[in-house]
Amino acid sequence: MIEFNLDVALVIQLLVSTVLPLLVGLVTKTVTRPGVRAVLLAAFSLLTSLLVELGAAMTAGTTYDIGQGLLLALPTFLVAVGLHYGLWKPVGAAEKAQELFDPNAIVVPENRDPKLQPVVVNVYAENGDASEIASVVGEKLRRDLI
Repeated sequence: MIEFNLDVALVIQLLVSTVLPLLVGLVTKTVTRPGVRAVLLAAFSLLTSLLVELGAAMTAGTTYDIGQGLLLALPTFLVAVGLHYGLWKPVGAAEKAQELFDPNAIVVPENRDPKLQPVVVNVYAENGDASEIASVVGEKLRRDLI
């Protein structure tokens, strides 16, 4: 006989891990270092794992198993990182999430194909110095083209 049972807490954890990279994009700015984003993603993975396990224990009326919550943090982090680089970043959703709450964001796509034509970026400053904004864009382009 074959049985197929899914723990609701594990399904919720899997669904949460798919959107964690976008959540990190929403709470960080476009200039945030990748290392800081990775630490935030790890912290969110740990927090959600512990909270999902707490919710499962409360729903089932059992004792809270902190070991289960800590153990689930690692696969949650790995799924989130895999989805970030395998899905959200290639389709541009990661950059759009960062631009959402950062009105001054200037995002330059990471195309390093030498066959592509150079991209011209026009920047119009409303409240700032146009030369300062242009230098930031120039630095970003120089880093991306190297």
